[in-house]
Amino acid sequence: MSRALQLTEQLISCRSVTPDDGGCQALIAQRLSPLGFDCETLVSGPGDFRVTNLWALRRGTRGAQGTLLAFAGHTDVVPTGPLAQWHSDPFVPTHRDGKLFGRGAADMKTSLAAMVVAIEEFVAAHPQHAGSIALMITSDEEGPALDGTVKLVDALQERGERLDCCIVGEPTCVDRVGDMIKNGRRGSLSGKLTVKGVQGHIAYPQLAKNPIHLAAPALAELAGIEWDRGNRYFPPTSWQMSNIHGGTGASNVIPGELVVDFNFRFSTESTPEGLKQQVHAVLDKHQLDYDLAWTLGGEPFLTPVGSLSEAMTAAIGAETGLTPALSTTGGTSDGRFIAKICPQVVEFGPVNATIHKIDEHVDVSDIEPLKNIYRRTMENLLL
Repeated sequence: MSRALQLTEQLISCRSVTPDDGGCQALIAQRLSPLGFDCETLVSGPGDFRVTNLWALRRGTRGAQGTLLAFAGHTDVVPTGPLAQWHSDPFVPTHRDGKLFGRGAADMKTSLAAMVVAIEEFVAAHPQHAGSIALMITSDEEGPALDGTVKLVDALQERGERLDCCIVGEPTCVDRVGDMIKNGRRGSLSGKLTVKGVQGHIAYPQLAKNPIHLAAPALAELAGIEWDRGNRYFPPTSWQMSNIHGGTGASNVIPGELVVDFNFRFSTESTPEGLKQQVHAVLDKHQLDYDLAWTLGGEPFLTPVGSLSEAMTAAIGAETGLTPALSTTGGTSDGRFIAKICPQVVEFGPVNATIHKIDEHVDVSDIEPLKNIYRRTMENLLL
């Protein structure tokens, strides 16, 4: 059994449902400390919601002058869902048909194991390497993400530590390992709109004010707006309603209010402030009586083609023969926090087809190539 596969299985065996780390980071630190990494644990979060964060750093022989390359990821996993629907215990790594099953296999314990073993191999072969290597690992990525990577970034900012390049181990590939690198992500801006009316009997509409009728033209206008046209890296900004609720459940009552949840996934061509202003302008134009609460889930970030994407593209080509596509699709990731202290952030990991699903798995044959791509990327950047 390869060392990367073995470590992947050990990590899957750790029950680390968010925000619990389940002992994963201690296992990783035990592997890194003998290599000369200074490993620091930062605990954050209120009450029972305690988040474990690991910062591990190894300075090379010319560390102060060379590139600081960080690997980033998370040890927490989403809940399993109905256990009866799994074909094997989600926290017992299980092999079937050339696949490794377990919660977190794809998202993202295989990436973490591949990173650690790649670092072990690189340091063993190049103990006097230039630059520095770091790992930043959290147990609060699948949860609210308030006490995880964002806290590590804050701590590093206070120390004046700045990363040059960062590889986040999110599962990015579509069909084969090596076919896609994420070089950015869209921003996420959510709103909860409450349109106020006057409740009344449906047979006497003149004595009531129906917020559904009042809001419908405004919602239709919002759904039809071209917010921006995107750019070379980002698709156009989208506005989508996710939930609408109005009514008491009775068929003869005009509701007193309508509540609408919506979300922007926005490109770097738009700003949160600009999007908010446009929404308020539409609602005000339709003379609605409303409240609107905003939540900014994350700003967009983008890493243009540069030394990091080129080093990883070359590593993927050498290992697999593929030329990866650069993409900014998908949801948010912790890259949005890291980009504040790092000019080049990319995401790369295994095929993402089964993430968060029942019977999550990776192909065993993908683990060694993933590890080798991480190692080759280090060689391209630090030698």
